[in-house]
Amino acid sequence: MAPRASWKGQLRLSLVSCPVKLFPATSASERISFNQLHKETHNRINMKPVDPELGLVERSDLVRGYEYEPKQYIIIENEDLDAVRIESNHTMNIEAFVDESEVDVLYQDTPYYLAPDGAMAEETFVVLREALRKSGKVAVARLVMTSRERVITIGARENGMFVTTLRNPNEVRGTTEYFDNIPVGKPDPEMLELAEKLIEQKVKPFNPKDYEDRYEQALMSMIREKLKGHNPIIAAAPERGNVINLMDALKASLGDAKPAAKSKAKAPAKATPAKTSPAKASLKAALEASKAASPKAASKKKA
Repeated sequence: MAPRASWKGQLRLSLVSCPVKLFPATSASERISFNQLHKETHNRINMKPVDPELGLVERSDLVRGYEYEPKQYIIIENEDLDAVRIESNHTMNIEAFVDESEVDVLYQDTPYYLAPDGAMAEETFVVLREALRKSGKVAVARLVMTSRERVITIGARENGMFVTTLRNPNEVRGTTEYFDNIPVGKPDPEMLELAEKLIEQKVKPFNPKDYEDRYEQALMSMIREKLKGHNPIIAAAPERGNVINLMDALKASLGDAKPAAKSKAKAPAKATPAKTSPAKASLKAALEASKAASPKAASKKKA
């Protein structure tokens, strides 16, 4: 069965247009979900609409209401929604082109695939796709979905195009209340260097398959065991690498600083060494642990 389009209409750039269809690029159907059952009968619970005065009511008796003041509603009929017609109801009209890096990830919402709708649309679609690819830009357009207009970006992807809906500016929270109390000053140069080395050791190509949902996998293992009639015990995921906490790092640092043995003779006074900050000690310990756990270190040991 062919996938069902979420939206159909025209993709337009100036006087050039072609019919297109939009498909969701992601799916949540594989996620584990639970239903609510009665604890004794194990019957699935039905969520039925209830009116405070009438009790249970039929869904066919429900209408849309917009709350313009507390507990004050205006009724919105289907005819009212049909009367609100703007160009983006059925047209993606490209308004501008921007660098993809300029579109803040905070505003990026839902991904979709865009394909030509019919053989007659393919030639124009391919021309627009390749023009986008060569420009290195993404197009900014608008479309109406689920009773609201969405600003979108459109970019070339493989043989088709990739669409991302953008959040409205009033949906994105500012950073002030979260970041204002964080110090702005420059960090300690040595600590910064240690942190940079830790990052360098863990650089690798990104592969989404390396980051599958381990909790979801453990849930499915538990469900399979219960289906077999077992009472499962799911083991915790193994630790990845030797992680040293701040207390262990401090103890290790203090242990290294201790003299070999106490002497009864009074030793000449020595300059007090500068104290290492807990964060710096922790970074050093983490760096050493990371080096020891790295594949290069393991191959040296074998040699």
